[in-house]
Order: sequence, then C-alpha cells, then structure tokens
Amino acid sequence: MVDRDTVQLTDQQRLVRDSIRDICSDFDQSYWREKDVQGEYPHEFADALASGGWFGALLPEEYDGAGMGTEEVVVIMEEIAASGGGFSAAQAVHGAIYNSVPLVKYGSEEMKERLLPKVARGEESIQAFGLTEPNAGSDSTSIETRAEREGNEYVVNGQKIWISRVDASDYIVLMARTTPRSEVEKRTRGLTMFLVDLEDAYAQDGLEIEQIDKTVSGAVHSYELFFEDLHVPASAVIGDVDRGFYQMLDGLNEERLAIAAECIGLGEAAIEAGVDYANEREVFGRVIGSNQAIQHPLAEAHARVQAAKGMVYNAASEAGKATQKDVGVQANMSKFLAADAAFRAADAAVQTHGGFGVAREYDVERYFREARLTRLVPITQQLALNYVGENVLDLPRSY
Repeated sequence: MVDRDTVQLTDQQRLVRDSIRDICSDFDQSYWREKDVQGEYPHEFADALASGGWFGALLPEEYDGAGMGTEEVVVIMEEIAASGGGFSAAQAVHGAIYNSVPLVKYGSEEMKERLLPKVARGEESIQAFGLTEPNAGSDSTSIETRAEREGNEYVVNGQKIWISRVDASDYIVLMARTTPRSEVEKRTRGLTMFLVDLEDAYAQDGLEIEQIDKTVSGAVHSYELFFEDLHVPASAVIGDVDRGFYQMLDGLNEERLAIAAECIGLGEAAIEAGVDYANEREVFGRVIGSNQAIQHPLAEAHARVQAAKGMVYNAASEAGKATQKDVGVQANMSKFLAADAAFRAADAAVQTHGGFGVAREYDVERYFREARLTRLVPITQQLALNYVGENVLDLPRSY
C-alpha cells in the first residue's frame, strides 16, 4: 500500500481520518464502479456519513453540529476520494457539508434553529447550490434569474445549468438578481441568496429540472433548472438583500481548499491502482514495475500529489488566521496544483495499465475522466492563474 500519510496531522485530524476510513471501508471500488456505470447516486454511502453526523461537520455545536473547521474537512474529503470513490464520491457529499455554511453565517435565527439541527442529524440536506446559468458561467455577476418582490414574497423566474445533486437534496441555495444590473453601481451588487424548499417548488409547478447527459461523475447528476413564477417567502432570504454576492464569496476559499483535497485523494487513488498493477503484471518474465518507464511516471506523479497535499494542508491550517486575500492566494494555488497533480497521476495510472487502462474493471479510466473534470471545476485552471497573476504578481487584471 502506498504511504499517503506524508503530512503531520493534529490529534483531531487523525481521529477524523480514522473515522472516515472506517466508513469508506464498507464501500469498495466495485461499489463506486457500479454507481458510475448505472448512473446512480450513492445513497447508501451518503446515508452512512449522514448517520455519523458528518454532514454537520462545519455546523456549530449549538445546532448539534461537530464544530469543526477547514483543517478537518480537507481530511474528510481527501479520505473519501482516496478510498477508491474518487472525485465523484467526494462531490456526492460535498454540498451536504458546505451548503449549510451560508445559513450559519447569514441566516436568520429562526432559519438556523429550524433547519441546522436536522442537517446535522442527517434528517434533511442542502446538497444543491444554484448559481451557474447558460449565459453566466465564470462571470457569476451576469446571472439573469430574477427574484421580484411582491408583498411578503419573491417571485422567481429564470434558468440555471450544471446544478448538481438536486435529486438528492431537500433544499437549494439559490442566487438570483433582485435589483437589475442597470440599476446598481457595481455589477457585484443586486444579487440575493435564497433558501428554496424543493418539495414546495415542485408542488407549485414553479420548478422543472432536466438531467444533463454527461460522460463523467455518473453517480453525481447535474441538471438544468427552469423557474417559472416560483413564489418564495421573504423569510427565505439568506442574509442581506442585494448583497448575496459578497456573502457567497465569504467562505469560498475554504471550500476551494476542500476541493483541492478531493483532487489529492483522487490522485492518490490513481497512484495506488497504478502501483498495484505494476507489481502484479508480468511481461517478458518480470513485473512491469521493475521498468523505469513505468516507475518514473508513477514516482513523479506521487511526488507532485504529495507536494500539492503539503500546500493544501498548510493552507487549511492557516485558513482561520490569515486574511481572506492570503487565504485566496493559497486556495487558488492549491486548487491549481492539486488538479494538475491528479491529472498527471490518473494519466500515469492509465498508461501503466496499457490496454486495460480503458477497461472499466480496473477503475483508472474513471479516475482519468474525473481528473480531467477537476481542471474545469469549480473554476478553470486559467481562472486560478488569473487570481495569482493579479494578486501575487501584481499584474494587470485580465478579465
């Protein structure tokens, strides 16, 4: 087994690691392979995490949460991905952990008392986050979905795309424009965050969803959402009207570190698969792992993954102490390096398997598909570099 424990963990992180490893041990590669092939959400795995209280990892203890922070969450997400589930497994439950954070910071006390304990106990979930639109991808300030005030309600009309886990969620955190862009001084103003009850939205016939046919993360479905005259109460507003963009950004860097940890876990899973095969497969009378053409790509991939891991864990330990700009720099560099390392690891694992590298039964083709995805989401590698160029190298803004 490849040694993955290359960073020094706190006692709390070790407890988290061992607990998550124990849960993941009940869900092997064949489980995740089947979920990917059948395109089925991993309800059994999600239920196991929920029943253990892990969906409340970031929730305060006063709401029955675990009161943990980014230091612990990077461990959770890395372990889930490294267990063989890959990026899809981590993404399947990512939203359940992070989408409640805006409620903690900005939700009304009534909203928090009513919902957060249920989330912490795994009784209800906020898996979906509705931001991206067909005409507003990376430029999220250009969203066109409108929420217009009518008495004690808002009426929502618009469209979202690439929204994940809608089928596994009770609520969606929805971003909508409450003041037209032409009427605000800055494009970042006029956006508001809402908590929408999905069951109520369907009952109103105010929401229709269509699953997007895609070739990666088959177990985690993505949808196009269509809102038509959906009525949501004014009490569904999270935080301040017209300031939702700033509230969305608060905590985004810490979440990006969690995604970087998912990339690390994916890279580790790919390297493990490559090493196992290299030690078993014999050609010309010896195992292929004795050939430097096989050894070097795997060794280089391992070095890159573990180097990126060091940055991710160091940034996570500093997240609660540094300024948001400093955390942003570390988070964007971590995401860039981790995604790049995961892709190289998956590519090396596929090459090690030769023709079997594209056979589903060996899993590495799944890892390769997922690793390619990590270079696109939640931001592209280019946008991460844009951030570093502007905020670290003091270069002119390029977008």
